Amino acid sequence: MVNTEQPKFTEDQVAAAEKQIVEQSRRIEFYITEYTIEILAIKMSNGDFEVPNYQREDTWEDKRKSRFIESVLMGLPIPFLFFWESPETGRLEIVDGSQRLRTIEQFILGDFCLGDLDQLSLLPGFRFKDLPESRQRKVKNRSIRGIVLSEHTDEQSRFDLFERINTSSKIANKAEVRRGALRGPFQDLVESLSQESFFVALAPISEKQKKEREREELVTRFFAYGDGLENYKDQVSPFLYEYTKRMNAHFEQKPKDVEAYRQRFNETMEFVRQNFPWGFRRTVKGKATPRARFEAIAIGSYYALQQKPEIAKQSCHAEDWHDSQELRKITGADGANAIGRLRGRINFVRDRLLGE
Repeated sequence: MVNTEQPKFTEDQVAAAEKQIVEQSRRIEFYITEYTIEILAIKMSNGDFEVPNYQREDTWEDKRKSRFIESVLMGLPIPFLFFWESPETGRLEIVDGSQRLRTIEQFILGDFCLGDLDQLSLLPGFRFKDLPESRQRKVKNRSIRGIVLSEHTDEQSRFDLFERINTSSKIANKAEVRRGALRGPFQDLVESLSQESFFVALAPISEKQKKEREREELVTRFFAYGDGLENYKDQVSPFLYEYTKRMNAHFEQKPKDVEAYRQRFNETMEFVRQNFPWGFRRTVKGKATPRARFEAIAIGSYYALQQKPEIAKQSCHAEDWHDSQELRKITGADGANAIGRLRGRINFVRDRLLGE
């Protein structure tokens, strides 16, 4: 049968897509290792494994820990552990597996007591030392495989790997990873501004989003996009990561610039408060702040103020169009992170505020 269907994409589009795949494919050097349960517990206790700041604290509840230990006792397959070899200390930084390793240490060397189990119904209440010595040896001799990324693997690759392989319900999101991995004066500013009462009022979020530091994500986007999109390649995460890293270094060299950025944010948010009746909400009673709408209004307002500072003291009549179908359409989710869509929604608000 002859295929008469017209190609969906042009040759140039296909070539561009292939080029992007090549550019984003990173060669990550690694080797595979294997540790016994006993060695893993000892290394955790001795500090030979480092838990990076961007990973959560000990967040597994006892029930989840018990189920994991049940899998170990039954000899079920355990997912690979991922490490990165630090060139400075020689220690292995845990990229993925910190909750499992903490649980192993607590059970083998600590006093963790098993709770209710699905299959081993006679073991609730047992500690490791309550098991027969023969069973203790068998457990300690069990091995778990690990993948060790070489010291040549860069920060962004480790960051991406952590995001992709950690499928736990307790996964740290992008804002949390940046918060832990990139401590510094810019990140401190982002945290401070995200908690300001006027911003909290303008940008409502759910309790779940609050715990996931959604407002920190919004503040970071405000500064990163506001400073220019020259290096943006349709991927938000690496763009914000590199921007945060760069701005931490900038503020360390020029600490006085921190207040200039704080003033930029405060003045823009005050302008939004005066001109947009619903803040960043989609509706008057909205309880959420869509990211695309925030980007359009916040950064569009900043650009407009940059071009024409006097509008800060004028009414821009945003109430006439802030609920328009056109704004709703360009702040929709479809292709929201593509550079064309991003620029389009920011420029739409900027131009309307400038009367163009």
